[in-house]
Amino acid sequence: MKDQDAKTLSNTQRAVRDLRQMILSGELAAGTDHLESELAETLGMSRTPIREAALMLESKGLLEMRPRKGVRILPVSSDDMREIYDILTELESLAAQRAAEAGYCEDELAVLAGSIAKMDQAIEAEDLEAWAEADELFHQELVRLGGNKRVEAIVAMMSDQVRRARATTLFIRPLPVKSNEDHRVVFQAISEGRPDAARERHREHRLQAQAMLCGILEKHRLNSL
Repeated sequence: MKDQDAKTLSNTQRAVRDLRQMILSGELAAGTDHLESELAETLGMSRTPIREAALMLESKGLLEMRPRKGVRILPVSSDDMREIYDILTELESLAAQRAAEAGYCEDELAVLAGSIAKMDQAIEAEDLEAWAEADELFHQELVRLGGNKRVEAIVAMMSDQVRRARATTLFIRPLPVKSNEDHRVVFQAISEGRPDAARERHREHRLQAQAMLCGILEKHRLNSL
């Protein structure tokens, strides 16, 4: 029985990983419907891990389970992104404030500093995919440094929806030089122990990012990702 449970867990983890990647890459397009049996055949496994994986991905806003109809891949609209960024802006700004209050030493801020260096290198090389990876690392580490596990959990719930929007707009947005500058300002405020400045600078950064992303979605009529 234990071996069977371990096998099911392994298949569920694989199903989560593969379905998530298929959604983020657009292989499973927004607005499309898929039967559990179809997905099970595609991934070479039974329907049970597919159903369990779908429940997990539903909690992240990537799909919707529909009784007797399988799953529908949910779109992410500009309105969705405004709502998501409203939440991220406030929670990440709080994390920046808490990180500045914590009095971290240089070693404890090394990952945050390293992510900025990676973004600078990516901008110089005009490698937007490498920049996006480093940008994601910056925001993840910022939230972790905030020291609030509930904030981390809430932000993680929305991370895949943000990834979908960013992946779609990455190559039609301006080179994110200003974003790198914002990150350095936030980092400096945190490292110098200035919580109010850290919070306000990060809030400004996220509001600008929200306006830019939603503007691109509307300009290019990308109203469902």
